[in-house]
Amino acid sequence: MLNAVWVAVIIAAACWAVLVIAAVFVLIKLSRLITQTSATVTGLRENSDAVIARAHATIDATAGQLDRTDEITASMDQVAAGMAELTGRVTALAPLARLAAATSGTKLARISAFVYGVRHAAELRAAAGEARRAAGVSSPGQLSRGPGAPGVVPRESAARGRPRGLTQRTGGRS
Repeated sequence: MLNAVWVAVIIAAACWAVLVIAAVFVLIKLSRLITQTSATVTGLRENSDAVIARAHATIDATAGQLDRTDEITASMDQVAAGMAELTGRVTALAPLARLAAATSGTKLARISAFVYGVRHAAELRAAAGEARRAAGVSSPGQLSRGPGAPGVVPRESAARGRPRGLTQRTGGRS
């Protein structure tokens, strides 16, 4: 027969078995949860590695663009320095331009223009004299006459400075 101690032992053993079965069930569920969590963490780690690799590539590309931007900025600094120098030169020449504009109608400007014209004409005449001497011609008329008629100036020389209708020399100096 069963006395009260044995009944207590059987109840305690049954409770103990139920607790062990519950603990095993919880451990099995916990191991599945840990496995799923481990798989999820592994997947996240792989994805984060890919994201980090893309972030590094983006950072490297950005660094390259910043280097190019630095080069462009340095070039712009050189351009700005050149423009500042040019502005300084133009500013230095501005009074001269104002003076030239103010004196363009004065007698001094007219006289200097006349002197320039006379000097230019003298240089042209001297160059023509040297050309005659180099060709071995003694008079200016022989230089401009062709092998044809002795008083007729060819059309080329007429087109250079004379009106079209005046192609005949009248004698004397031209």
